[in-house]
Amino acid sequence: MTSAPHTGTTRVATLPAPDGDGEIVLLSDGRVSAIEVQESGEPLVALDASFGPAGALVRAEVARRLQHAQELLPDGLRLEVVEGHRHPADQQRIIDTYAREVLAEHPGVDASELEVLTSRFVSPIAVAPHVAGAATDLTLVDENGPLDMGTPIDATPEQSGGRCYFGSPDITPEARALREVLAHALGAAGMVNYPTEWWHWSYGDRYWALVTGAPAAVYGPVEAP
Repeated sequence: MTSAPHTGTTRVATLPAPDGDGEIVLLSDGRVSAIEVQESGEPLVALDASFGPAGALVRAEVARRLQHAQELLPDGLRLEVVEGHRHPADQQRIIDTYAREVLAEHPGVDASELEVLTSRFVSPIAVAPHVAGAATDLTLVDENGPLDMGTPIDATPEQSGGRCYFGSPDITPEARALREVLAHALGAAGMVNYPTEWWHWSYGDRYWALVTGAPAAVYGPVEAP
């Protein structure tokens, strides 16, 4: 279960890691919003067809790091990116839709706890990696199409019984191995995973800065051209 105690003015929003080793810091945690943004002004660029048909927009350095990760994959595998930059209005629609699902599962939660529970699946707009052009939702594919990674992309914690968490023990050994392949390539390229979503990887945003110990984020909210 998530927790949302307050330490001074900083909310701590975490949940236990599914493997029992430590905890997951959620995007609604005050330590994420406290990270300074030193905006680089780097443009959004469209990913080419080697990353699938979506043509997702990401920051230029994110595109370069995805290309590096692609080159690190075993022969026969490639990344397929299904989403990159997201408009704030689209982010809000996802928040609203999922918040209703959370309320149905957890009736009676207050507004603060609702925000924490919702942030397991979708980030508050102010710190959202997708709104900054810093994040991608992606999977692994081979010549036959997308591989079984344990859940579909965008499966909520409720829909998947928690199997959407990267470290979920409740997936097949084959899916676990593929998640590790994904993590090896993207981690080596300097990207970080949001642990409640095996498909979500980012670089340069506030969550990335918190995880890596960087002094500041380099990407804040950005408008698509």
